Amino acid sequence: MRIIVSTALLLIAGLTPALSQQAGMENSWDIHKTLAGVALLADRLAPVVDQIHPENWNGAPDGYIAQAQTCRNELRALATESRKFDQNPEKLTDALQLLFRIRATETVLASFSEGLRKYSNPPMADMLNAAVAENAGNKDRLQQYILELAVAREQEFRVADQEAQRCRQTLSRQPPQNGQPPRQEKN
Repeated sequence: MRIIVSTALLLIAGLTPALSQQAGMENSWDIHKTLAGVALLADRLAPVVDQIHPENWNGAPDGYIAQAQTCRNELRALATESRKFDQNPEKLTDALQLLFRIRATETVLASFSEGLRKYSNPPMADMLNAAVAENAGNKDRLQQYILELAVAREQEFRVADQEAQRCRQTLSRQPPQNGQPPRQEKN
């Protein structure tokens, strides 16, 4: 009898990951590949942006100099945050921070590439825009993963809350022990 129960438990434990995959959560290997892709793209773009010097552009506003530095900082931060999240892909706050970083990086690179196109090197601007477009798939997969992660967390909290409520009800229905008055629930 114990063997049958043990076998059944092992089968259920073995099927649980497969069932969770069918429910929609992206598996950890896929999210690790996505995060590696984000970090790799940021690592590839950083040296390219380092070679762009808006201080040498003819007629360009000085704001592009600061924007170039912002692009460099954003790309390095994007690579760092992607690797950080890859260490703990279940942490929702890190996931959101990474998604916000991707969007901020896209925005500053788009603006910078407009200046690059207008004042210096249109083909390099096209290359920056193509790199941002190349990362769109990673961003979309990350966004979907975050949504799935949030849904999973909400379900976990709902189950935990229901179990806590059930336990409170069970405890409140127990008869007093050792002549002590029953405990009053505090709301």
